[in-house]
Amino acid sequence: MSAATHAVVTGGGSGIGLAIARALAGAGHRVTIMGRNPARLDGALASLPGAASIPCDVADAASVEAAFGAAAERQGAVGILVNAAGVARTAPFESSSDDLWNELWRINVMGAVHTSRAVLPAMRGLESGRIVNVASTASLKGYAYVSAYSATKHALLGMTRALALELARTAITVNALCPGYTDTDLIRDAVANIVAKTGRTEAQALASFTATNPQGRLIEPEEVVGAIAWLISPAARSVTGQAITIAGGEIM
Repeated sequence: MSAATHAVVTGGGSGIGLAIARALAGAGHRVTIMGRNPARLDGALASLPGAASIPCDVADAASVEAAFGAAAERQGAVGILVNAAGVARTAPFESSSDDLWNELWRINVMGAVHTSRAVLPAMRGLESGRIVNVASTASLKGYAYVSAYSATKHALLGMTRALALELARTAITVNALCPGYTDTDLIRDAVANIVAKTGRTEAQALASFTATNPQGRLIEPEEVVGAIAWLISPAARSVTGQAITIAGGEIM
C-alpha cells in the first residue's frame, strides 16, 4: 500500500483501534478515526499528528454514510478500512435480553457491514484496498457468559470470509484479526464488573481472563499492530478471508 493511502479506523479513540491508528499515522498514511464519543476522539488526536476525527455511530447506517462521505471529501477515497469498533456485554445466557443481543448485533456485525458498504464503491477504483475486521478468539470458540458477544463475533468472521470471496478477483483483501483477551478498557471494565458482582479481588478477576492464554497474560494492543502492518502490505496481497489469531497459543 502507498504510504499516502487514506485509512479509516472505527473505534479509533481508544484501545486496539487507537494503537492501530497510531501505527498507520506513523507509517505516513492519512488517518481518520471514528467513534461515538467526540471528546474521546479529540483526546486521541493528541497522539495522532495530522490525523482527523469524525464522530460516527457505526450501528446507524445514516451516520456511517454521512461520516464516510465527509472523510472522503477531506482525505480522498478510503484505501484501508479497519473495523475496530465493538462492544462486549457479560451476562448468563438466560439473563441476556433481546435488547442486549440487538445492541451487540447492530454494533459488532452491522457496524462492519455499514462501513464496508460505504467504502467499497470507491475502493474498487484504487490500485489496491484492504478491509481488516477486528474480531476476537470469540469468533473461533465459545466463551461462557458472553453468548451474544461470541455469536456476533462468529458472524463477523463469516461475513469476512464471504466478502473476501466476492472480492477475490479485485485488488481488495478482507481479513479478520482474532486477538485473545486484550489489555483494553473492555477488559478493565469486565474485571471491575466481576469484582462488584462477586466480591472477588481484582487479581482473581483478572486471572479468569489471563488463564485462557497459555502464556498467562493479556495481549497488548500494540501486538495487534504488527499483524495489521503485514495485512496492508503488498506482501499480503494473496492473504484474504483469513482469521489471524493473536492469543498466545490459546487457539491452534
